[in-house]
This record gives sequence, structure tokens and C-alpha cells, in this order.
Amino acid sequence: MELKEKQRKILDVAVDLFKEKGYMGSSVRDLATKLNIKAASLYAHIRSKEEILEWICFGIAQEFFDELQEVKSTDIAPKDKLNLFLDKHLSVVLQNRDVTHIYSNEWRHLDERLPEFIELRKNYQEEVEQLISEIYHAQNWELKSPTFTTRFILHTLNNSYFWFKRNTESTSEITDEIREKLLYGLLGNQK
Repeated sequence: MELKEKQRKILDVAVDLFKEKGYMGSSVRDLATKLNIKAASLYAHIRSKEEILEWICFGIAQEFFDELQEVKSTDIAPKDKLNLFLDKHLSVVLQNRDVTHIYSNEWRHLDERLPEFIELRKNYQEEVEQLISEIYHAQNWELKSPTFTTRFILHTLNNSYFWFKRNTESTSEITDEIREKLLYGLLGNQK
């Protein structure tokens, strides 16, 4: 999705507004006020408030898919592939904290494209589950519930932005901490 310069500015301001007031608590008038333009002028650049939510949700979903495809296409040891997946997914989350917050909490307000987005999320989860299952199988680790494990990992990664202050300088420290908890918390002493 390629946004024009003005649309990018609208998106940036909308992210701040949706984070502050929530999607449902924000109006086009609020957005126009923050942009210092008339609400009617805003419609020259957007179809609706929902279109902005679509930009947010589908945009970051595409980033997650792109990183996952990169992980899947690498030819490295299974355990390294799992580490790479955790790094890549978490990197998208931590580089887009406010967007991730909106993506995680406001996607249900998509109207026209909600079924498409639900299918997209389902496909991503299935691809991650397949990757995790392959890694567990290759490592001879017991995996009682691939679906639960996948959901647990994704939920942990997607909500990690809650745990860390914005002024944290090193995302590698955050990534290492989460990786250790996920891998060794789930796998026990199989370091």
C-alpha cells in the first residue's frame, strides 16, 4: 500500500489520535482539528475514518507477513530459525508500538474489510503454527498443542510493547529477554 505524502501525514496524526482516544472515541472532526484543516478538506485525501484503520491494520499485517516469509526462506538450523522469527516479529512490534497497539485492539472495528482481515490474521497464525511445528519436529521437542503454543507466542510478542518504557534504548535487550522467556520458559532446560 503506497500512501501519498498527505495521506502519510494524516495516518501519523490518526495513529496518535486513535492511541489517545481509541478508534471509536475519535472523529474525523478531531482528526481535522489536529491537522489544522477543515473536516471537509480531509475527504479529499481519505474515503473515511475506517480507511485509515485499514491502512493501519493491513499495513502492519503486511510487515509481519514480509518478515515471516524472509524467515521461512532462510536455510538455517531450526532453532536459529525460531530465534530469527522471534527477532523479526518483535522488531516489527517494537518499531511500531502505537500502530501495534491499534492493530491489536481496534481491528474489530473494521467494517467492510473485517472478513478479509480476519482471514489474513488466520492465515498468518496458520503459517506461524506450521513454522513452529516444523521447528519442534526437527528439534525432537514435544509439542502438545501447536495452536496454543502459536497463540501464546504471538500474543506475547504482539503485546510486548506494554511491558517496556518508550525510552528503552536497546530493543536487542528487550528481544533477548522475551526470547529467553519464550524459548526456555516453554522448553524448560533445553537450552
